[in-house]
Amino acid sequence: MKTTRYFEEQVLRKRPYIRREWCEAVLRNPEHTERQPDGRVRYWMFVPEIGKYLRVVTLEDGETVHNAFPDRDFKPAKGGKR
Repeated sequence: MKTTRYFEEQVLRKRPYIRREWCEAVLRNPEHTERQPDGRVRYWMFVPEIGKYLRVVTLEDGETVHNAFPDRDFKPAKGGKR
């Protein structure tokens, strides 16, 4: 998994409970994706171990992980994937 320096030095330090394998799983099989105005891409997937949706943000390439955090405000679309 490709990551930014910010992810390695800040995100994992502030949120040590986040596992790399969760981020990889989100990128492989997201329940929802959105492109931000700046070109970065957001991916969401429910992670049972934390009981919440994990949002993973990549750079514009859709591969390089820049940020990841439990998204307490994310609500899945009714009737399936968004």
